[in-house]
Amino acid sequence: MTFDLAIEGGEVVTPRGRRPAHVYVSDGSVALVGAQRHDARERVDAAGLLVLPGMVDAHVHFMDPGDPSREDFPSGSAAAARAGVTTVIEHTHVAPVISADDLASKRAHLLGRSHVDFALAAHAWPDRLDEVESIWRAGAGFVKAFTCTTHGLPGFDAAALRRLFARAAAAGAVCLVHCEDESLTAAAEEELRATGREDGGIVPLWRNLDAELAALSLTALLARRCGARVAAAHVSAPEALECADGLVVESCPQYLALRADEVADKGAFRKFTPPARAADDSELQAMWRALATGRIQFISSDHAPSTVEQKRAGSIWDVHFGLPGIDTTLSVLLDGASAGRISYERLVEAYAEAPARHYGLWPRKGSLERGSDADLVLLDPPERWTVRDEDVLSKAGWSPYSGRTLTGRAVRTYLRGRLIAAGGEPVAEPGGRFLPGAGAAEPQPGQS
Repeated sequence: MTFDLAIEGGEVVTPRGRRPAHVYVSDGSVALVGAQRHDARERVDAAGLLVLPGMVDAHVHFMDPGDPSREDFPSGSAAAARAGVTTVIEHTHVAPVISADDLASKRAHLLGRSHVDFALAAHAWPDRLDEVESIWRAGAGFVKAFTCTTHGLPGFDAAALRRLFARAAAAGAVCLVHCEDESLTAAAEEELRATGREDGGIVPLWRNLDAELAALSLTALLARRCGARVAAAHVSAPEALECADGLVVESCPQYLALRADEVADKGAFRKFTPPARAADDSELQAMWRALATGRIQFISSDHAPSTVEQKRAGSIWDVHFGLPGIDTTLSVLLDGASAGRISYERLVEAYAEAPARHYGLWPRKGSLERGSDADLVLLDPPERWTVRDEDVLSKAGWSPYSGRTLTGRAVRTYLRGRLIAAGGEPVAEPGGRFLPGAGAAEPQPGQS
């Protein structure tokens, strides 16, 4: 048999271990992973490189359709491809998907606009909970809810959240919840505004840890009571992990690599919520340990970009929340693996397999099993490189890690056996496909 593509001589890494092996691809799928060489129409020498399944970033905001000045699918997905991410689950706050019709319209709009495969999440609305089952059956990747009014989206109080979880459990839908108690953030905002403060230091006081702990505790309680499958978005601190019993925990690189005091100098460029909590390196190390042990189940970027101009276009109270992250999330994790904070096997689990499993995309995505999509990323683990704003592909045009030297980088990315990025640049036209979520009426190709 002659295969379409052979990735030869690399070290294959999965959550279950790493070994020298060759990866063979036919018809866009993984056909064989083994020690013996076979014939192939195209051969790639991966000597000295790690070969991983493409990363699955389950929480990105590409603002498309909505506010293309901040980001769109062509730019955001190009950044993903270069960074080693081959699948994203996207939702935008500025044009939220609330109904099955909204999902169909967005899917049609994105035809030919993505460099990577993508699922689309929906937003729950407190007074439109009848939409939950229909949008889940239509193929939404998950249903997102907020416990606070943020990004122009309505918050859920305890009663509304309980109703959502009951409906989600009945439908088998998966929820992702942004956990901050609105009464606590509102009270903090009122007190801070009364003092006239407009410095960056207001952010961690406004979006305070108590608000996150209270909302996480409530969310965990109601999820358990309703039997709902719920993930907590962007959990920020070790104390917050203690309140998330029974929830699937997502965290982000900003909680592994950024410190709380940076907001004093960086201002709006560190305005994201929940904000960085770590007072010192020991607290960052505690988050790395939680990731290494699996207490944090998976990592997402929460890529929520704004341009430099937009971050400077008003007071600290008024400019957009959010950081760009799709360009650098894998590299931050690779740097942690190089330093011994996590293993490469755990990296694959946390940023590929675990999110794919949780959202029903595995084994098609996040896997190198036979029959899985041949989404592959080749990594140079010892490569040292410095993050520079001018190299960012996201429309943001800047990175919170600018000036940092990281160890480890993606050098080639394949989507279904097709090279989509190499040498630090996208090298193919958009060819990403829509991925129906686990509740879709029709199963995905390659899944029962």
